[in-house]
Amino acid sequence: MFAAGRVGRAVDGALAVGVVLATVGPLLLPDPKPWWIIGLGLLASVPVWWRRRAPMVVAVVVGAAMSVMVTWEKPFLPFGPLLAVYTIADLSPTWKRLAAIPVIVAAVGISLVLPGEDDETFRLMGTAFVAAYALGTSARASRSRAAELAERARRREQEHIAAVAEERTRIARDMHDIVTHSVGLMVVQAEAGPVVVRSDPDRAEAVFDVIAGTGRGALAELRGVLAALRSPGEGGVPAWGHAGESLFQPRLANLPALVERSGLDVVSTTVGTPRPVAESVEAAVYRIVQEALTNVRKHAGTRAVRLTLTWRESLTVEIADDGRGPGEGGGYGLAGMRERAATCGGTLRAGAGRNGGFLVEAEFLLE
Repeated sequence: MFAAGRVGRAVDGALAVGVVLATVGPLLLPDPKPWWIIGLGLLASVPVWWRRRAPMVVAVVVGAAMSVMVTWEKPFLPFGPLLAVYTIADLSPTWKRLAAIPVIVAAVGISLVLPGEDDETFRLMGTAFVAAYALGTSARASRSRAAELAERARRREQEHIAAVAEERTRIARDMHDIVTHSVGLMVVQAEAGPVVVRSDPDRAEAVFDVIAGTGRGALAELRGVLAALRSPGEGGVPAWGHAGESLFQPRLANLPALVERSGLDVVSTTVGTPRPVAESVEAAVYRIVQEALTNVRKHAGTRAVRLTLTWRESLTVEIADDGRGPGEGGGYGLAGMRERAATCGGTLRAGAGRNGGFLVEAEFLLE
């Protein structure tokens, strides 16, 4: 920006010098004109150096000086007034630009009528001043367009940064949910394994099957999350599993499997008629249920859980237990559930249940 300012000042200086030479030079060569005519020439050209600071004042000064000078000495073109008119059209506010038009027309007309100029000079001067005003307006429009494009680019960049941050947060929530739920369940089952092996070998096999199934499910979910960090050309498995099957997606249809893997005694109930919803809502419901079940297993001190999906004008999801619950407030789990619900335009409440225990309730409006 500093370099651009220096270039702009250099251009303004060159224009000012050019206008002064074009206006005063013919007054000095070949035969010098009287000093007062040279003074009028300087007054009609030098002030253009300050044209950006005070366009209207500069236009009045150079225009008046040129109107007086042409009574005795006619320049090839009134360079100072032309540059002043260009600057008014380029830099002045709208009301000043519009107000200047009749003043410019009157000033140019007077400066041509008083010396008794012919029709050809009228046409030449009229064309020159109209062109100067049009060029100034065009420069103003080009600058406005460039500023608009720069603002659009800035907004796009901000939107991109916001989208990246949102995606990073989503991936962090998914990683938290997957690791907390799956690894926590595997730890619980593994701790129970040695006891079950000694007391009930047949049940031990089921326990190890649950551990293996949970691990496979966690790997599939993690592969799906990590695929979002890769572009299709980076190799790996960006969209499909090794066997050609699509990677796991958190959907309502996968809730029964989630409940079965939880290791809890979950009673699932559906009220109303299910209907298609946005994939983002399905994913949010799945992750909220997953996190709520994880909290029950870690904090509630109970295995009994009630999962209710109610379909009306909205989809309401309730996960209730009869234990002690994690308590209202802190932790990434509850905060992540609230963020997931809010991302889809929903709301989430977590706290003491209606009949004791802990209740997580999320509601999503349906279109």
